[in-house]
Amino acid sequence: MARKALIAANWKMYKTPVEAKAFVDAFLPLVAGHTRDEIALFPSPVLLPSVIFAAKGSNVAIGAQNIHFAEEGAYTGETSVGQLIAIGGTHTLIGHSERRQYFAETDEIVNKKLHTALKHKIVPIVCIGEVLAEREAGKTAEVLIMQINGAFAGITAEAAAPIVIAYEPVWAIGTGKTATPEMAADAHKIIRAEVAKLLGAPVAAAMRILYGGSVKPDNATSLLSQEEIDGALVGGASLKPDSFTAIVKY
Repeated sequence: MARKALIAANWKMYKTPVEAKAFVDAFLPLVAGHTRDEIALFPSPVLLPSVIFAAKGSNVAIGAQNIHFAEEGAYTGETSVGQLIAIGGTHTLIGHSERRQYFAETDEIVNKKLHTALKHKIVPIVCIGEVLAEREAGKTAEVLIMQINGAFAGITAEAAAPIVIAYEPVWAIGTGKTATPEMAADAHKIIRAEVAKLLGAPVAAAMRILYGGSVKPDNATSLLSQEEIDGALVGGASLKPDSFTAIVKY
């Protein structure tokens, strides 16, 4: 089954509204008519309205870097799915390694957010991955299987179609280190096999699994040409229109 690749830009806590608009204005002409892959930008919350407006009518989707699992309430500093939908956002990252590391997000919280996103028809990109100590201890498969089971608790095969998984080896994020294409593909196979156990082979065969971890123009082709890798979640290299375009057009 052919899976349409998704190339996603995680801008993290970078850019002002003026800088974000300048990026979109420069980027859209570079990828106009590009239909082979889906493209999505994930700016920080205060940038979402201006980026969504700037990209309106284009082939580029816009999503949030994080959502709260509650539909509304006394959660200072958080963003609800209703707020995201109201301004035209269509996607969200869930459980990024930085959310797990710095903000104590657990698999249980990731699971709650996933249920909320699916309920409201927001496309969720669920991030999973091992830290360096776990990789060196030979626990990569164990960690990935545990995170998948935690994130997917209570998710039915019927509801799972919109889910995207992003495999991000934490040791390769922002470090300049990158999993070799073979290492990344092996991890993706573990993930897909576990999804098959939980939700069935057809769901697993259709689910897109992205790679995230120091993806750059010079390694994008070798990574994304792997059969098991269905796109990329790009950090630093997504901050400039030309470098992100080079990855989109790998």
